[in-house]
Amino acid sequence: MTEGTTTTAAEGSDTLSRLEQEGEIAADYLEGLLDIADLDGDIDMDVEADRAAVSIISESPRDLQKLVGRDGEVLEALQELTRLAVHRETGDRSRLMLDIGGFRAKKREVLAALGAKAADEVKSAGEPVKLEPMTPFERKVVHDAVAAAGLRSESEGEEPQRFVVVLPA
Repeated sequence: MTEGTTTTAAEGSDTLSRLEQEGEIAADYLEGLLDIADLDGDIDMDVEADRAAVSIISESPRDLQKLVGRDGEVLEALQELTRLAVHRETGDRSRLMLDIGGFRAKKREVLAALGAKAADEVKSAGEPVKLEPMTPFERKVVHDAVAAAGLRSESEGEEPQRFVVVLPA
């Protein structure tokens, strides 16, 4: 093994350790939140795409719906609060992703299909397609789906009205 390879492996290990620490801090914060709200739920931690990923799961997902809110608005707010809790402990900005009751996982599937459908429309018509305004998470999923279909896309507009435009090749 060369020196460059050793350094890269060590950096990867450091990054993984840092992301695992973020997940643990987030899990502690969310467990406290669940206790305060008197809600049942288990915390699952993982590292996905260079981000800590934390999920709250429950035998009765209906209880967790309060933490998701309408269109995921409460989930977005809780994710930001959790990121702030991690930042307070580590001093580093966190890109942690929070899912509650599988809401984001289901949303990811729907958005990936939307991105693929928009890409198909652009391929057949040769004209750009503008999608409805989306959150940063939603736009990222659509951008990834469009790229997987071999096209490119851009975000346009200002928050909260920022949207994705799928462009011809």
